[in-house]
Amino acid sequence: MDLTLTKTTVVGAGAMGIGIAQVLSQAGVSVSLYDKSSTGAEKAMERLAKTLDRLVLKGKIKKEEADGIFKRITPIDSLEGAKGSQLVIEAIPENLELKSETFKDLENIVSLDTVLATNTSSLSIASLAKNLSDPERFIGIHFFNPAPVMPLVEVIPSLATSPELIDRCKQWLTAMGKSPVVAKDSPGFIVNRVARAYYGEAMNIFEEGMASPDTIDWAMTSLGNFRMGPFLLTDFIGHDINYAVSESVWRQFYFEPRFRPNISQKRLVEMGWLGRKTGRGFYRYEDGAAITAPVKDEKLGKEILERVLALIINEAIDALDHNLCSKKDLETAMTKGVNYPMGLIAWAENIGPEKVLKTLCELQKKTGDMRYRPSPLLQEWARTGKLELK
Repeated sequence: MDLTLTKTTVVGAGAMGIGIAQVLSQAGVSVSLYDKSSTGAEKAMERLAKTLDRLVLKGKIKKEEADGIFKRITPIDSLEGAKGSQLVIEAIPENLELKSETFKDLENIVSLDTVLATNTSSLSIASLAKNLSDPERFIGIHFFNPAPVMPLVEVIPSLATSPELIDRCKQWLTAMGKSPVVAKDSPGFIVNRVARAYYGEAMNIFEEGMASPDTIDWAMTSLGNFRMGPFLLTDFIGHDINYAVSESVWRQFYFEPRFRPNISQKRLVEMGWLGRKTGRGFYRYEDGAAITAPVKDEKLGKEILERVLALIINEAIDALDHNLCSKKDLETAMTKGVNYPMGLIAWAENIGPEKVLKTLCELQKKTGDMRYRPSPLLQEWARTGKLELK
């Protein structure tokens, strides 16, 4: 296998696919872009041209650089065009059957040493690897949207993935200017697992009648320094997408209460109020902006922040307890994948693990809800003052 990545194929020319193609091309890599739709790749190239023109106008890149990025990406009308690629990245819709069929077709086309990668955010890597003749060369490479902007990439091996391939993918991604982290093949991987508590506990607080969405968002951004509050963020992501991921993670964890989806979000989906893209979600939108009138009560805001922080910190610690990833990769994932103000373990150290534990125990006692069950590792940390990782 070549050490330097020079020729690749991206399958799927939606927003994520063309974004990944741009990342590869910006690193000087030749990219073949395929889409099942006969006009998908061409339309994606039109969107890319406009994106590059805006970057040139803003002075972010030079015209010559933009031209080079565009020229290194070639639309192809058949998967046969993937021949000769060192790496093929699939970025098609989250459909297990569709993805599996795509990789079966690719395995019959590309050479034996071509790396096959999926950009899935919610499907197990094992479920996709099992039908391949050579699962050792298959891996998850999960970019975050927008791929050219977001530095984090999760690298997810299956049980069968070659250990050497993990290191190779990290080298390739680092050369592209990305920050790769390695996660076990577990539901939600790192970011979509830990961040569920950010959305979920905020919605619990709203459903209890403790505060309105805009007040909760105000607390998280003004007092917690999060870049976006959970309600504005889920409106931005789209409730159809965010709720589907929440439900998928919950089901894959055998209905673990910590990941239980929220009825308030389910009702939005059922109403078709999917957020910013439909003009209404938790907020109403006029001229693209959310209408808000938060209650700026600092005492209430601190209570809200304390609750949400306790939940996301507990989930982060539980992820470490189950060897999902290293502590370093956890902190990188949450700061560079969802722009948290600081790593969650560092935040727990600042607050004090005993205070986080106290918040969780009080919530569990008050509600009887097992979603507030403290991680055994958090309990040990609070008791001993040491975070002992396996």
